[in-house]
Amino acid sequence: MDQGFKSSSPAFLAWKKFSRNTTGMISLSFIVLSIIIALTGYLITPDKSPNANMQLLEISTMKPGFRVSLLKPPVGGNSESTGFFRKMFFGLPDKRQIIPIRSYKIIGDSLHAVIYDPDSTSLSVSFHLLALTHPGASDIKHTDGQFSFKNAQDMPETKSREELIDDIHKNCLSYSTYWLGTDQFGRDMLSRLIIGTRVSLSVGFISVLISLIIGISVGSIGGYFGGRTDDFVVWLINVVWSLPTLLLVIAITFALGKGFWQVFIAVGLTMWVEVARIVRGQIIPLREKEYIEAGRALGYSNLRIISRHVVPNILSPVIVISAANFASAILIEAGLSFLGLGVQPPVPSWGSMIKENYAYIILDSAYLAILPGLAIMFMVMAFMLVGNALRDALDVRLQGSDE
Repeated sequence: MDQGFKSSSPAFLAWKKFSRNTTGMISLSFIVLSIIIALTGYLITPDKSPNANMQLLEISTMKPGFRVSLLKPPVGGNSESTGFFRKMFFGLPDKRQIIPIRSYKIIGDSLHAVIYDPDSTSLSVSFHLLALTHPGASDIKHTDGQFSFKNAQDMPETKSREELIDDIHKNCLSYSTYWLGTDQFGRDMLSRLIIGTRVSLSVGFISVLISLIIGISVGSIGGYFGGRTDDFVVWLINVVWSLPTLLLVIAITFALGKGFWQVFIAVGLTMWVEVARIVRGQIIPLREKEYIEAGRALGYSNLRIISRHVVPNILSPVIVISAANFASAILIEAGLSFLGLGVQPPVPSWGSMIKENYAYIILDSAYLAILPGLAIMFMVMAFMLVGNALRDALDVRLQGSDE
């Protein structure tokens, strides 16, 4: 009996209809995958530095698939240990200098490397083996192939040349493949696109949350109470609605300042009017229903009636409009970042990445601007298609005809 009730519930019927929509399911899968990528963040990015901002000017604007050897001499000792979640959300600061190299040779007690430079092959750098493996070592003595020294903690150590070379190969030399190439500052494009996913999804989620809180509250008050209260709500909605969204966001951004959190607030404060209009229109016919009158007769407060008996019955159109607002928030954030009013460097944002690289469209590196543009397009399209699929799935009349 419980199973029969579950199979006939509105939520189950809506999901059943939504799951038949191929484009809706593909779009939902894309959004879920993007959320997983955004959450894992630095755990999957090739560049694990904060904001994926490791700049290697020697390998700037390299093509996708570029591969290079990297020499990593320590600077100021080894990097401090970082917890799992801190690494996942904030990256891994590395106290190592990164030097792209073409080749290297170990001669005697020194490593000689040719620095990677597209215009020259004569630049080289040399390091003592101990400088690469034990920064801060003191009292170095070299006798019979053995290096005797005191480490940074003044503990005496003795290592052979072969052991030092093994340490260098393990900790100071690596190969890196830039699957989507590098930008004009030599930063990994794939890593910055992955971290940029966080910005877009965060702006969308928090902005929609702000718009829902304000929009549902204002729309519910106007639709439920009516009269002069409703007239004031309608006037407020019309005033805000008449202002161009982008100009209003820019004005709020100027007032609040530029930054990560300011974008969330600015976008959220401009998107609530549509939610309020939808909520008000849905509540007006519901406020005269019998169960609302019954609640009043039982002495329930207006807040309880609105929150527990009115709002739950108007969530279907609100969910649909939220999906569309999510897509709009991503576009607005990208536009603000392109104009320099959104998320500020070095935080990677798809809009700011287009701004930094749009000049390369007429050169032979157009992918630097096309890749973040495609990311914006696919994300916006996914949320719009999910919104359309939800609109059809939550339509009671269509559900009834389907059955």
